[in-house]
Amino acid sequence: MSEPSVEQRLSQALLALRSRARPAQLEGMRRFGMAGSKRLGVAVPMLRQLGRQLGPDHALALALWDTGIPDAQILAGLVAEPRQLSVRQMNAWARSSLSWDVCDQACLNAFVRSPLAWARVPVWARAEDEWVRRAAFALLACLAVHDKAAPDSRFIAALRLIESACEDDRNFVKKAVNWALRQMGKRNPALRERAIDCAEGLRNRPHRAARWIAADALRELRATPARKAT
Repeated sequence: MSEPSVEQRLSQALLALRSRARPAQLEGMRRFGMAGSKRLGVAVPMLRQLGRQLGPDHALALALWDTGIPDAQILAGLVAEPRQLSVRQMNAWARSSLSWDVCDQACLNAFVRSPLAWARVPVWARAEDEWVRRAAFALLACLAVHDKAAPDSRFIAALRLIESACEDDRNFVKKAVNWALRQMGKRNPALRERAIDCAEGLRNRPHRAARWIAADALRELRATPARKAT
């Protein structure tokens, strides 16, 4: 028996997603900024379970993303094979996320495990597009948690990106910049000191976004011990 085609696998995956839809949750999700007119309202734990059932399937991941259904796009990140992601595909996914949870889940589930991840961060950080720029800092936050082998120097260099983006007052950008700064500072004691120094500098900027990023980061970094090196 021949393997099911990508079209057949996509049809089966969409059927599984629709069977798990929660239309009663959509209004609440919209209030929390989880946008998307095609959204089904599938819970993230259910998406993760479905991703495990489907297994790694890069061709299916690309087809799921192209549906424009936010739930399917999150599932795409879960079944994607990160080493097969091209720069073009990563750029397209970052640009077409259109919702903070889709953007962040792509970073967490797929981008962070790609060998191209670090090179995308500075490129996306300079982008004007809101979702691409968010992806830069969401990915940086994920790398701070999950890339155990990365040297401190990589994160110290990335502080310049935070300083350059801190005056972007778009909500989804400034929250990602803040997230990246906090996660970098919680990585280890040395980076915590560098992140605090960076936040102290941002606190003196005249822009409201920079001051908000600084205040929120300092509140957490001063209250939470850095993670121990493993």
